[in-house]
Amino acid sequence: MSHVMNTYARLPVAFTHGEGVWIYDETGKRYLDALSGIAVNTLGHNHPRLVKAIAEQAGRLLHTSNLYRIPLQERLADRLAELSGMDEVFFGNSGAEANEGAIKLARMYGHGKGIELPHVIVMENAFHGRTLATLSATGNRKAQAGFEPLVPGFVRVPYKDIEAIRHVAAHDHSVVAVMLEVIQGEGGVNMVNDAYLRDVRAICDEHGWLLICDEVQCGIGRTGVWFGWQHAGVKPDVMTLAKGLGSGVPIGAVLTAGRAAGLFKPGNHGSTFGGNPLVCAAALATLDTIVDDGLMDNAVKVGEAIRSGMAEALKGVAGVVDIRGRGLMIGIELDRPCGALMGRAAEHGLLISVTAERVVRLLPALVFSAADAQALVSALAPLIRDFLANG
Repeated sequence: MSHVMNTYARLPVAFTHGEGVWIYDETGKRYLDALSGIAVNTLGHNHPRLVKAIAEQAGRLLHTSNLYRIPLQERLADRLAELSGMDEVFFGNSGAEANEGAIKLARMYGHGKGIELPHVIVMENAFHGRTLATLSATGNRKAQAGFEPLVPGFVRVPYKDIEAIRHVAAHDHSVVAVMLEVIQGEGGVNMVNDAYLRDVRAICDEHGWLLICDEVQCGIGRTGVWFGWQHAGVKPDVMTLAKGLGSGVPIGAVLTAGRAAGLFKPGNHGSTFGGNPLVCAAALATLDTIVDDGLMDNAVKVGEAIRSGMAEALKGVAGVVDIRGRGLMIGIELDRPCGALMGRAAEHGLLISVTAERVVRLLPALVFSAADAQALVSALAPLIRDFLANG
């Protein structure tokens, strides 16, 4: 009997090593990894540049704490600011921590404006984490059940409904921020269009609110640009990152700009492990490799190959509702719950996930090739066709 707490319905497989987009289990069976640790393994498995950076840094210094300067952290902050146009960076260890920091920033901003109970507008079907505040911001009752009372201060509106935000603005004068995912990952790979995001930015500017973009899953080149909001040509006041930033080591970040910059002072926020030398070395290697190997352009091309390949392979198949996504963040929505596909795919040597009950979610590493895309389509399409025909 395992003493690991039973918080996941794990599949009965354990992995020992990986190479590129392939990963191997304890029996030596090979799997095509189209999930990349849920959008974490940006460079795939065992990438030589990443391994070298981690190994060399591990041999020098792992941790010192944020009571002292950390030069690699400063380099990484400068690099992220350069890529995003943001002003400041705080480092933590996860997406939930980053989003928790963003919520704290919004509250501090509101209190600074004399608002006693600041409200943050959040979206239906959102997922921002499992800490109490991020869980309260999340739009998933299944995830929230059993953890009430939830943290107050959130006003929920339908995703992609700009009029709903305008309605709240007209009636709730305690709002201080809008928090959203440019692409909802856990919510089913749902996307806002660029015009909507520009409209949200304009509303925030009109009312003096913060725009908070949760880029935990879609950031770091996954959609073909560094950050999903760049497609719309806008910039948030607060951005959160994690997952793919360190290609497998735990790192999260909160970036601020404009009216959100300078809000946190010493003592307002902190992290024991955040931004230590090891994770910053991994993140810098990740960013450098994305640039040097043209991985954002690759994400666009290979993502389109996967979407078009799946569309062709599933053309006319009853039960396929939609195939959508941007870059290497792809959702295939079916007309029924399809959680069983995750286990069936693993049996056939393919790693995928199912989210929002009915959406097959694909999050391949940015090193996925055209040949890998074809292998993915060839493996997955028959599984979906069989599932829809036979259950």
